[in-house]
Amino acid sequence: MSHRSLAAFHDHDHADCTDAGLDRADALAQSRGLRLTPVRRATLEILLSRHKAFGAYEILDELKQAGFGSQPPVAYRALDFLVEQGLAHRVRRLNAFMACTHPGTDHAPAFFICTECAAVAELPEESLRAAVSDAATSIGFEVQRLSVEAEGLCPNCKADE
Repeated sequence: MSHRSLAAFHDHDHADCTDAGLDRADALAQSRGLRLTPVRRATLEILLSRHKAFGAYEILDELKQAGFGSQPPVAYRALDFLVEQGLAHRVRRLNAFMACTHPGTDHAPAFFICTECAAVAELPEESLRAAVSDAATSIGFEVQRLSVEAEGLCPNCKADE
């Protein structure tokens, strides 16, 4: 389990997370011959700014404040690119997006969503992937995409109870 995965539920210098995430995204885009346009980069920076999932309209509001336009396609195009490139995930339960904490790796994310503070941690849960894959194979099913979303209380909110 990496420090990045655990950071969502613990105090830390979040500027380091954001800087490291942008550096990883720049390197990944360059290695793939892709362009991290200003709006894509700004969208990723928003997602990296806090360990939570953001709705598309929250992102659009922040992009608008940064001078990138106010039409929904501005945010959705950037989010589609980031998800396609593995730099962000869609958290379906929340109808929202978050930065990937393991970009450039093939993984089946497990999202742990705090129902109190809205923090979201992502862990690449390979044992879960293997278990689901084995179960699917036993019924002749081929898994093409897997993510798990669990809701509960983070360590901080649990301690506050």
